Amino acid sequence: MKKDRYSKGQKSRHAAPKGTKPRQAGAGSAKAKDGPTRYVRRIPLDSFGVSPGRKAEGGKRTSGRENCKLLQLTVRGLRHGLVTLEAQDGTEYVCGKDSARGTLWGDVVLAESIGRDRVSVVRVVSRAHEEIVGVLRVKHEVRFIIPLERRLPQGIAVFPGGEDAQDGDIVKTRVVRWEDEGGLAVRILERIGSFTQSTHALDALIVASRLRTSFPADALAQADACMPASLSDDPARLDLRKLLTFTIDGRDAKDFDDAVSLERLENGCVRLGVHIADVGCYVPQGSALDREAFLRGTSVYFPGRVLPMLPEQLSNGVCSLRPDEDKFTLSALMDLDARGEVTDCRIERTITRSKARLVYDDVNALFAGDAHQKAAMGELEGTLLAMRALAQKIRARRAAMGAIDFDTEEPKFVLDEQGEPVEIMLRERGEAELMIEDFMLTANEMVARLAKAKGLAILYRVHERPDPEKLMTLKDFLSGLGVDARSLKNNAKPGDIRAMLERTRETPEFGVISTLALRSMQKARYDAQPLGHYGLAMADYCHFTSPIRRYPDLVVSRALSALIRGERAPLRGDALEEAAVRSSDCERTAAEAERAADKLMAARMMRAHVGEVFDGTVSGVGEWGVFVRLENGAEGFMHVRTLDDWFDFDERRLTLRGERTGYVFSLGQPLCVRVEDVDLTQSTIELSMIESLRPRRKEKSERKKERERMREFTK
Repeated sequence: MKKDRYSKGQKSRHAAPKGTKPRQAGAGSAKAKDGPTRYVRRIPLDSFGVSPGRKAEGGKRTSGRENCKLLQLTVRGLRHGLVTLEAQDGTEYVCGKDSARGTLWGDVVLAESIGRDRVSVVRVVSRAHEEIVGVLRVKHEVRFIIPLERRLPQGIAVFPGGEDAQDGDIVKTRVVRWEDEGGLAVRILERIGSFTQSTHALDALIVASRLRTSFPADALAQADACMPASLSDDPARLDLRKLLTFTIDGRDAKDFDDAVSLERLENGCVRLGVHIADVGCYVPQGSALDREAFLRGTSVYFPGRVLPMLPEQLSNGVCSLRPDEDKFTLSALMDLDARGEVTDCRIERTITRSKARLVYDDVNALFAGDAHQKAAMGELEGTLLAMRALAQKIRARRAAMGAIDFDTEEPKFVLDEQGEPVEIMLRERGEAELMIEDFMLTANEMVARLAKAKGLAILYRVHERPDPEKLMTLKDFLSGLGVDARSLKNNAKPGDIRAMLERTRETPEFGVISTLALRSMQKARYDAQPLGHYGLAMADYCHFTSPIRRYPDLVVSRALSALIRGERAPLRGDALEEAAVRSSDCERTAAEAERAADKLMAARMMRAHVGEVFDGTVSGVGEWGVFVRLENGAEGFMHVRTLDDWFDFDERRLTLRGERTGYVFSLGQPLCVRVEDVDLTQSTIELSMIESLRPRRKEKSERKKERERMREFTK
């Protein structure tokens, strides 16, 4: 029953020791040590009658030693003093630290099931951190490293060797002794540089993320041999070079995957063309380039640097749809009616010639009525305005189907000549970005439908239903704001979440509500089966439009070409399943590395602002403190040890409440804070309150206000 969630369990008290690393809610923590200056009491999930466990693989629950089985799991970190592990399908398990055999974050292990969601590690299958990058520290002639990866143990012993490295240097090390062999220890392999240089710090982060930075000689030789497109080399292609096509990308982009076109048909419909670089004709299955692309999985974008999936000869050259150059493409030609609904679609192997390379900012200026851009666009103006009208119809249809639109902002760092960050700019999606997104989504959906109807072996982009526990957290948070969230049940439809976002769009807390709703979603991934996309409210969806920078799109591109030629898809069965897992893993690694780089750059920028005061907004609440998004885009952490009170952490409502003052920290709350310190090694920004804690006035809900009005009326 609903009330049981709030009546069971006991509160537990945890101390916040000095030096505790900041984490957001749910990240977990080990048991507190002695010597705290401030205290936090965490109200655990068990207090609400909610088990942190998951169903076992196959949907069956396991209980008791008689149902023991071995599972291959990946270590994902600590949560409430327990090691958390994850199966390939996303199922979560927990293990006591004494049963984890000294495993580290990212290790793949074989574990024995000993309960519904409890396991005991049997052995380590593969180590994720045989090499560790960190900052060397020397104290009292004792050497140790602080790993750049915060999820590894801090303060790892260093064996003799590499004496040329000095205190404060970034070093690459190899593990020579594991945790269960007497304590983790490493030996220095090489000195990377110093944190005083931004380029060295980014180099270290790339090495720590185990990203591939150079291409093998055979892959480069194959790339060098690729020749520009010529219809004489492939006369069976449909010649669309006279069609008005063009690209629209960011100002700094060089790898142009897609071009668009629009034709008006005699029957009143329009034909939208989405023309995608035919990378598959240059990167055949099993070639040296393909093997390297498979290992990379995706291009990775850092401030001022890109690690491409394919060599630049292809990504920025032969394959890139640069203007006034013939290019081999795969074209999705879609007929749409007056309502923006696709009535017919076909995929063709084509040769195209882009007439212009447009930039989002310029197209947005045109849409805003800028006279200069109107003159500069010339004959493209009419086509662009017609495209905008079409995109608005497509968007309206998607909204009617319940597609969820998370309008997130991404940071973009402005760098100086030395590569140091001097400013953070937030990328905003304008009408031009939305238009291209609408066209790409439509093409991806049509390709997935075609593949499913034809039984074509491709990689689908799948997004499963939200996590019920996270939905409950979102629902409780919204209820605390007075928002009607009764529709957010375990079986909530995408339209329910979209409707909630629309209702709260004009509220001050909308940014936090949108972020929480996004966190409640499952992670999208790749799969050989068409399992549907919850967030987009699509039964069939795949990634087709970016084969230069994503391996799944390359797989789809090759499969479509084979279908058109009457051949079988080159990747099938177990190999296709392996590509799905590898692509999902590479995507996760790239996203984590990009976030880490953003944090690194934000910390470097804030070094010059220690002691300054900023306005900000609470962006995260955990048992050890609060995260605050500053007005300049950087995010810092304010530890409870800096606050003059004891605090209770409500894990459901994501609040910290002071026991003496009654002061409450909650998501979306405005704060004025001071930057106290910046730790470049861990990319953390330490903040403090500049005003004393005072109870915040609690805003009455509309229901309570109505009750009070009725009481006044009946007096």
